[in-house]
Amino acid sequence: MGNFGYELLKQDRTGARLGRVTTLHGSFSTPVFMPVGTKGSVKGMTPEEMTDMGIEIILANTYHLFLRPGHQLVKELGGLHGFMNWKRTVLTDSGGFQVFSLCKLRKIEEEGVKFSSHLDGTKYMLTPELAIEIQEALGADIIMPLDECTPYPADRDYTIRSMQLTHRWAKRCKDIKKDNGQALFGIVQGGMYKDLRKESAEALVGMDFHGYSIGGLSVGEEKHLMQEMVAETVQYLPSNKPRYLMGVGTPEDLVFAVEMGIDMFDCVMPTRNARNGTLFTRKGKLVIKNAQYERDHSPVDETCGCYTCRNYTRAYLRHLFMMGEILASRLNTIHNLYYYTNLMQQMREAIKEDCFEDFKKKFYSDRGVAILPG
Repeated sequence: MGNFGYELLKQDRTGARLGRVTTLHGSFSTPVFMPVGTKGSVKGMTPEEMTDMGIEIILANTYHLFLRPGHQLVKELGGLHGFMNWKRTVLTDSGGFQVFSLCKLRKIEEEGVKFSSHLDGTKYMLTPELAIEIQEALGADIIMPLDECTPYPADRDYTIRSMQLTHRWAKRCKDIKKDNGQALFGIVQGGMYKDLRKESAEALVGMDFHGYSIGGLSVGEEKHLMQEMVAETVQYLPSNKPRYLMGVGTPEDLVFAVEMGIDMFDCVMPTRNARNGTLFTRKGKLVIKNAQYERDHSPVDETCGCYTCRNYTRAYLRHLFMMGEILASRLNTIHNLYYYTNLMQQMREAIKEDCFEDFKKKFYSDRGVAILPG
């Protein structure tokens, strides 16, 4: 397995796991949330600011970087780490989800996916082999095989065909990947069918990947379905390798999934919500444009230690947002990413102290939720 490794340090009695992942560019603690740097940048943030915040790993997008500026150019300029001056771990997705979600003109074949660029209509064929070639050129520490993100809803027959194609593509990715220290994770599919989730997990575990991702969730299904599929899938994944829940989610989603034994998460939610004026606090969401904050001299969250909360009031943040100032997005993003990073740190501490159940009760109590969901 080369330069990649995972160490399970502690498991709380609830099932929540504390771990450490080692990669070519250092290590990071789990459970962890990965900010999304789609085009080689986490919007509004410098790498130095993220490092100071305690962020140890970010995600970049294969599809977008393939189209612009091109993976070969990124390779010439030092890979993603050198190109964007990020010294820590980078994970890249395969680009498959963007092909399926952004490209109206696409055709799924055994060989790969034919699609037209959302930028200029140029036609491409994304194969499993090309997905690996792009990610190797980008120099990410953890990479993903090409898979089909099964849409929701999808009938059983379609889901089976989609899952089996994902398995065949996964094998092709594993076969073509170089022995270069990059870690390759398998992606479990199977839609909203428990038996197919089990079948997919077992098939991929049989291929022996460095870690395992759970894909095809948070794609429009009801919350209870997402939770059921996570709980069903995770029990078939090995305990000695990291588990990554792709594209999820809300703070409540993270707390639920950590208790299920998930180690890694990514989602655009903290950065996208920041740009739209929604801030995360221990008491829930705060919509900064609301008139009630026009004369509010308090910080976003009085218990938060981020730069924004230490220096600025809700009234000023509302003013910036209402005026369309760039600084509004910057300060809101700093706060939301700090909130997510701190939430993960709090969960790691709770697991270390074997008191995750107490943490969860306080998490919901602070939000005024009397009965825990799920």
